[in-house]
Amino acid sequence: METVTVVGAGLAGCEAAWQIAKAGIRVELIEMKPQKYSPAHKSAGFAELICSNSLKAARIESAAGLLKEEMRRLGSLLIECAEKSQVPAGGALAVDREEFSRLATKAIEGCPLIQVRREELKALPEAPAVIATGPLTAEALSQDIQGLCGGGLSFFDAAAPIVSRESIQMDRCFTADRYGRGQGGGDYINCPMDRGEYEAFIEALLGAERAPRHDVDVRNPKVYEGCMPIEVLASRGRDAARFGPMKPVGLVDPRTGRRPWAVVQLRTENRENSLYNLVGFQTNLKFGEQRRVFGMIPGLRNAEFVRYGVMHRNTFLDSPRLLDPDYSLRQRPGLFFAGQITGVEGYMESASSGMLAGINAARLLRGRAPLALPKTTMMGALSRYAAGYEGKDFQPMGANFGILPPLAEQVRDKRERYGLLAKRALADLEEVIKDADYC
Repeated sequence: METVTVVGAGLAGCEAAWQIAKAGIRVELIEMKPQKYSPAHKSAGFAELICSNSLKAARIESAAGLLKEEMRRLGSLLIECAEKSQVPAGGALAVDREEFSRLATKAIEGCPLIQVRREELKALPEAPAVIATGPLTAEALSQDIQGLCGGGLSFFDAAAPIVSRESIQMDRCFTADRYGRGQGGGDYINCPMDRGEYEAFIEALLGAERAPRHDVDVRNPKVYEGCMPIEVLASRGRDAARFGPMKPVGLVDPRTGRRPWAVVQLRTENRENSLYNLVGFQTNLKFGEQRRVFGMIPGLRNAEFVRYGVMHRNTFLDSPRLLDPDYSLRQRPGLFFAGQITGVEGYMESASSGMLAGINAARLLRGRAPLALPKTTMMGALSRYAAGYEGKDFQPMGANFGILPPLAEQVRDKRERYGLLAKRALADLEEVIKDADYC
């Protein structure tokens, strides 16, 4: 029986290996943990979530929700793991990250067609193979990839801090979801600020000392917009944070009966609700500065930080020049890339690229033509963005309705328009699934 090598057991690698095995093909999955860890990884488990524990919006009428529904219909392993490890998060799908990883690891290691090798791979394997080593690929393999591809691109990513639930001063906070979208009394803990508190906080944030890095200008780093460090966002204008992650819209402080000037939201990290992360508070501040400045947030004066925010370099390919829409390398047939290294940005976006790369690696061995999903689907649009972006400055992209072709008719109402785009996408995907050649 022929074998496909999958390198990396992150979200993309797990989905790629699962799809290949589903097709009845043997997989050799190579993962360097726990022999070696990247600067951002801490756990030996597969599908480790680094930044947030949120997989973004759940409703199908959102770009993130549509992407997850497409993955579900194509038989995603990680969507199943996410639903089994779900924690309250209003209208989002968030997970207990340890349980999520445990379920993914158990499924992969328990699959009879997947053999796991725990070692560092220092050179690209022979095709057929899927390279899903992520944006923090180990140095030796990264150099081999860049040598083959003629260099790589990079940006900087950041993670938010996590605090313990018992250390939050709940008399200064309230529980609620924006517009009441949650499933109970409120899935988020909200830390409200009046105007004076907000302006003092921003002043302290702008003056705080950032962690030194030799590979980046910490005052002007090239960062992905979706993971913008809060201090970088604040430097764009005094109200930038208040119109970003600290926006108070859809929330009313029950103690005053009014909408606060600004709000910091805390989202649970686990099913026990013992840990909470600061939503949108990715940061590169020194640890002591995080304690000092974030301690100014109402309710967090005596917060216990179980994890501080960090910043790290992410590397991705010049995919429009190198890849086809099936995520295969044009110059080396049978070599596929998947995950953030391709220039898709986000947990589920990475996983979806792994699904498509795995499906196509299996199709290659079976002598079938590559599967390129319709451009009207979110998965298809993301793959075409990575492989076909024609602008001057290729940057990572997450799921959004802007990359889908417009509707034939003009629909002014945004909610209605998004609903119609989602309906069209799922109908077109069903046509692919029903096609006898898909299986």
